[in-house]
Amino acid sequence: MPSGALAEVSATTDVERIEAPITWKAYLMCAFAAFGGIFFGYDSGYINGVKSMPYFIRQQTGRPYPQTEADEADFVLESWRDSLITSILSAGTFFGAIIAGDLADFIGRRFTIISGCAVFIVGVILQTASTGLGLIVAGRLVAGFGVGFVSAIIILYMSECSPKKIRGAIVSGYQFAITIGLLLAACVDYGTQDRDDTGSYRIPIALQMLWALILAAGIAYLPESPRYFVKRGKLDQAAHVLSRLRGQPIDSHYVQHELAEIVANHEYELQVVPQGSYWSSWANCFHGSLLKPSSNLRRTILGTSMQMMQQWTGVNFVFYFGTSFFTQLGTIDNPFLISLITTLVNVCSTPISFWTIERFGRRPLLIWGALGMLVCEFLVAIMGTADGQNPATVRAMIAFICIYIFFFASTWGPGAWVVIGEVFPLPIRSRGVALSTASNWLWNCIITVITPYLVGPDKGNLGAKVFFLWGALCTACFVYAYFLVPETKGLSLEQVDKMLEETTPRNSSRWVPHSTFAGEMGVTEKGTLAPEILDDVERKGSVV
Repeated sequence: MPSGALAEVSATTDVERIEAPITWKAYLMCAFAAFGGIFFGYDSGYINGVKSMPYFIRQQTGRPYPQTEADEADFVLESWRDSLITSILSAGTFFGAIIAGDLADFIGRRFTIISGCAVFIVGVILQTASTGLGLIVAGRLVAGFGVGFVSAIIILYMSECSPKKIRGAIVSGYQFAITIGLLLAACVDYGTQDRDDTGSYRIPIALQMLWALILAAGIAYLPESPRYFVKRGKLDQAAHVLSRLRGQPIDSHYVQHELAEIVANHEYELQVVPQGSYWSSWANCFHGSLLKPSSNLRRTILGTSMQMMQQWTGVNFVFYFGTSFFTQLGTIDNPFLISLITTLVNVCSTPISFWTIERFGRRPLLIWGALGMLVCEFLVAIMGTADGQNPATVRAMIAFICIYIFFFASTWGPGAWVVIGEVFPLPIRSRGVALSTASNWLWNCIITVITPYLVGPDKGNLGAKVFFLWGALCTACFVYAYFLVPETKGLSLEQVDKMLEETTPRNSSRWVPHSTFAGEMGVTEKGTLAPEILDDVERKGSVV
């Protein structure tokens, strides 16, 4: 018997006994991983304020400080420079997320996250040392790789470790941590904006290292994902970490039954799509029919398009370019303060999803959230186009922008991350989540590249008309959520696999678990999982 083998694992055919009751220890261990969202959000948010700081603009462009109010409206970074500085982070995160999909299977979920923190710190050091365009761009590119590692694998780790009844709330905590990061960045930018030295931008940049150090230190003390060990064929270690996560003895029926279900599901998926070489393992992400909801191809398209749609909502326009946009409106005395308010709305709205995503489900939140956003965006576009120079109209626009952010933060913000962590089977889960996260960053990059050319005063100068674009894209999000997003509330990751095989997205909310994978794959008369299944998973795991 190979090292890491288990002689037997107790199994069940009762769909209600495949997971242990929730304990506070399990809740807190899973919730801490959400801290990774803080430096993701902070890194995304600090650049919004830094780009509008007078000292930073003068340093980057060589232009003197404005002497009149008319000069102030034009005292901004050129569109090409603004686009490059903002978007280069997303380019790094795209490739970082792809690489992380491999690393998470080779070295584990935890060590991939810790590696991402180390790479991120190197990028922050480069940015802090910068005095010109070259080094800050290089630093943001390197930091992007680290953010890509963390943003992809944190979702994977939390989804694989969290109890099914609170998995949506736990993963939503990641989005909440992102909003906290954005708020911290806005506060620090607000505090340093008027400094007439390099501290104006170096302080916000350097502070990011603290978040990375806290995350790396905390993750080092948390257990590895039990599903990673199952994938590697190390079932004894899977049982040990599952015991820690669920707060139960290792020989508890709860631990044994959950492990049996994970193992049986993994064996089932390996029979449906056999593993092969390194390249074939990537190709498996695109295996199957486009018309079959449970095919790997359909799941990969669902995950990548879900993250694309999240970017299409246009919310990052407010968080990346909000300060510049509010400055160009010309009727706002303190654009930094307005950006801080919109970020605060984002923070306060996200915790609502902790309850609603488990009470109402993923699908209703995404449908109604898209509807609320598109209404607000079209109203902002119409008001800004018709009467954009009237201070009262601008105040109304800001109000609807805040309502729009409320809808995003309580629905699509957390919902998109929750769904991509749930829909992939174990053999392709790390790569599927990595591809989905990479899609988020690819579209993030595309939007940050083109937006300065759409709204820049020296380019498209669309102003509030850009919200017609975001409103149209949110309409596409509404249609997409109604026809293509399945309901996964209250199901284990293994039950999600079964649901996708037996129903369609529009009918998925009515699906009820009726059998276990352990029961279908084979339970002995002694009530244990068939030994040939254990042997096969351990043997195949040794060559991953």
